[in-house]
Amino acid sequence: MLMTKTTKISGANSVKVKRQKQPGRGSPSLRKAAWRWEKTRLDQFLRLPLYFLIALLCILGSPVLAKVAGSINSSSQLPINNLTSLAVATDPASLLQQGKLLYNTGNFAKAVEVLKEAVQAYKQQGETLRLAATLSNLSLAYQQLGAWSQAQQAITESLNLLKGEDENQNLQIFAQSLDIQGRLQLRMGQSEAALATWQQTEKIYKQVDNKSGVVRSLINQAQAWRTQGFYPRSVKTLEEVSQTLKSQPDSIEKTVSLRSLGDALLVVGDLEKSRQALEESLRIARNLQSSADIGASLFSLGNNARKQQDKTKAIIYYQQTVEASPSPLTKVQAQLNHLGLLIQDQQWLEVQTLLPLIESQLDKLPLSRASIFAQVNFSQNLSKVNSGVLQASSQNYYSGFSRKDSALLLASAIQQSRNLGDKRAEAYALKSLGGLYEESRQWSEAQDLTRQGLALAQSSNAPEITYTLQWQLGRLLWLQKDINGAIAAYDAAVETLQSLRKDLVVNKDIVNQDVQFNFRDSVEPIYRQSVELLLKSQEGKPDEKILEKARQRIEALQLAELDDFFREACLQGQRVTLDQVVDQDNPTAAILYPIILEKELQVIVKIPKQPLQSYTTQISHTEVEKLLVELRKNLVNPTATKAVQTHSHEVYNWLLKPIESQLQKSGVDTLVLVLDGPLRNLPMAALYDGKQYLVEKYAIALSVGLQLLDPKPLVQQQLRAITAGLTQPPPGFSKFAPLLAIKSEFEGITKAGVSTTSLLDKDFKKKNLESEIGAASFNIVHLATHGQFSSRLEDTFILDFDGEINVKDFDTLFRSQGKTIVELLVLSACQTATGDSRAALGLAGAAVRAGARSTVASLWQIDDESTAMFVSAFYRELKSGKITKAEAIHRAQLQLLKHPNYKAPSFWSAYVLIGNWL
Repeated sequence: MLMTKTTKISGANSVKVKRQKQPGRGSPSLRKAAWRWEKTRLDQFLRLPLYFLIALLCILGSPVLAKVAGSINSSSQLPINNLTSLAVATDPASLLQQGKLLYNTGNFAKAVEVLKEAVQAYKQQGETLRLAATLSNLSLAYQQLGAWSQAQQAITESLNLLKGEDENQNLQIFAQSLDIQGRLQLRMGQSEAALATWQQTEKIYKQVDNKSGVVRSLINQAQAWRTQGFYPRSVKTLEEVSQTLKSQPDSIEKTVSLRSLGDALLVVGDLEKSRQALEESLRIARNLQSSADIGASLFSLGNNARKQQDKTKAIIYYQQTVEASPSPLTKVQAQLNHLGLLIQDQQWLEVQTLLPLIESQLDKLPLSRASIFAQVNFSQNLSKVNSGVLQASSQNYYSGFSRKDSALLLASAIQQSRNLGDKRAEAYALKSLGGLYEESRQWSEAQDLTRQGLALAQSSNAPEITYTLQWQLGRLLWLQKDINGAIAAYDAAVETLQSLRKDLVVNKDIVNQDVQFNFRDSVEPIYRQSVELLLKSQEGKPDEKILEKARQRIEALQLAELDDFFREACLQGQRVTLDQVVDQDNPTAAILYPIILEKELQVIVKIPKQPLQSYTTQISHTEVEKLLVELRKNLVNPTATKAVQTHSHEVYNWLLKPIESQLQKSGVDTLVLVLDGPLRNLPMAALYDGKQYLVEKYAIALSVGLQLLDPKPLVQQQLRAITAGLTQPPPGFSKFAPLLAIKSEFEGITKAGVSTTSLLDKDFKKKNLESEIGAASFNIVHLATHGQFSSRLEDTFILDFDGEINVKDFDTLFRSQGKTIVELLVLSACQTATGDSRAALGLAGAAVRAGARSTVASLWQIDDESTAMFVSAFYRELKSGKITKAEAIHRAQLQLLKHPNYKAPSFWSAYVLIGNWL
């Protein structure tokens, strides 16, 4: 008999919900854990990476449909093989039909039982083709349960049977079985094998003129290409799909294929094309009156809106999904995504209404991996809700689910995982339960649960869960003062992350904008905490090996951030010997790594002929960010010079005062800074020592990491530039002002002795620029046009005569010439997005994507005439051929600083040099 308990949610809409006691909660060890937990009070916010892992597992578990935003959409799985065209015996056929229905409603465990009966019946009848098809369906059901060995056995048996039959008779069934084998291969990390399998299915489907099968194979191939890191090939394949679908008549398979296309496009970041495909999928589903597909398409549209940060529209779509979908699993996952958005915005009254609805749906889910992850998801949200409500100003309207409920849900999820034999699901649930014990400061119990989960994750080849357990173990060991053990655990987590680079960015919505959301919650903290742990392990005695390791790790974070920004693991870092770069190749340059940690700001610095050293300022990251935001606001105001000097003096004290005398004694004339976080939004030239600005003492350059941009001296050759600009913004961009001084800016470049080819106004179009770069050898590309840098790839662009050129197109735009590498890219009227604390990430992204050795850009738009003066001075200095690019920028800035009209930092400090400073 099922036990029930009543949970009361008090408030304006008080309701009572009966909760069924689920199987597994009676386990003695888990019941003991739950009751031990009940005696414990949590008083900290539960900070677990919710959407990241759930979404990652679900995407990897569904290669045809690239899922996003933390949910599986079971109704959008392509249907199990349709065998109605075959005259099959009544009993096994009925079993097969029953199994299909159970599968499509998400009852995978029961579907396995029924399909196994059908398999036995077909074996007795000697029906080889029908047996092979049923075995492939059985494999698909096993895959949904995470039973990989059984799934492999079933699909292998299916294919062996088919290979022994007449090839022409079984082509269609053979292709369907291969399709399912490809899914299993991708789930098990065999992406190359999966690609080959799906290429084979494509050929077969073409041979039998099955257009829907061809589309399915292509979408699968796009997923496999993306998993291997071949992003352009993936996008090209999806474009083929789009063209193929246009010629197909409306059908269930077309609506499913369009939804698959929309989901895949969302993952690669083409949000508009994704939306269009999903809306067309919804239109067809409604015309066909297919409630399952209507719900599935609405759910995907909700994910698209969520990715575009349109929370209101996303919530509407999720609510419509719940109304339309017949699938309990789809309903729950839409509600969980809805809940996540409400928690982000601290909408506690709405949360109060939604929680019991989700709980009632959870109780209806058949046992499967998806239902277990939904249960863990809900548990984590309960903890977030309780912590959030306690921190809210009004605490009296909610007194419902307790933290014991979270532990009970997780205990149930662990037992259900064991019942299924799903080690991955069990590892994930164990991690979450261990996290609850961590929050309650029961570290021994938390460590035991974490180690159990880690062993399971590693044995089942689940690196996407492994790294979070390694991180959790590192935190626990650190808390218990086992510093060496903690360092080893963090090192292992970072190593696992490195192996996961492609998966993290392939499944981008896991790591995306809410990624301020989850990259920032689930990846970035590992690097930062690891660096902090390494630095603290020195125990007051500087250790150059530890400092070098910390330096490399913060550069690895820079690389990971750019991967995350581009949604591509396309950047190849290389190990750099710092002593070689500074002591031998650049003996007058010092390299600084400021690192913003939770409670302090650390700086690692390399001064020529000296060992690595570090120093610390005790200040919280919130205080640092508050001051930097205020400084950035004042820098753009020419009348706020005093405020700029006050705040920039404080930043100077953090970053440079401790080594001021050493820099002077060492003869350093150039500072290269690998900046961290919001420091990137500031021009270091404007730092103030109380008497002088930093630009008055040093040439200054920024680097996104020496791993990416190893400095090389400027090759002495004639400077040839292609200049392109807009005096008026294109239609639809009226917020950008005219740039009337562009002609004088271009004239100044020519007068400096630089050979130029110019594209102005209507001639400045992407195709013209690409053509010119490809036709001749230019070592400078100078773009005098508005642009915007943002932490969002979609919002980082420059303007040409037709509109936007997005930063993701920079690689093909600037690397189209094969003759000469672009030494210098100048973006002379761009700006960082207002209010975006990580906007300069887009600037770094533009510099890397363009492939130029060096990039000069403005952090904010400055006076049109002062820009022309700065540009002319910069090229005059550069043309002399006797100084570095950093020194040329330095001298041009000094000329503006000495000008009576432009001495305020807002004029001369806006320009920064990124990349190669030589």
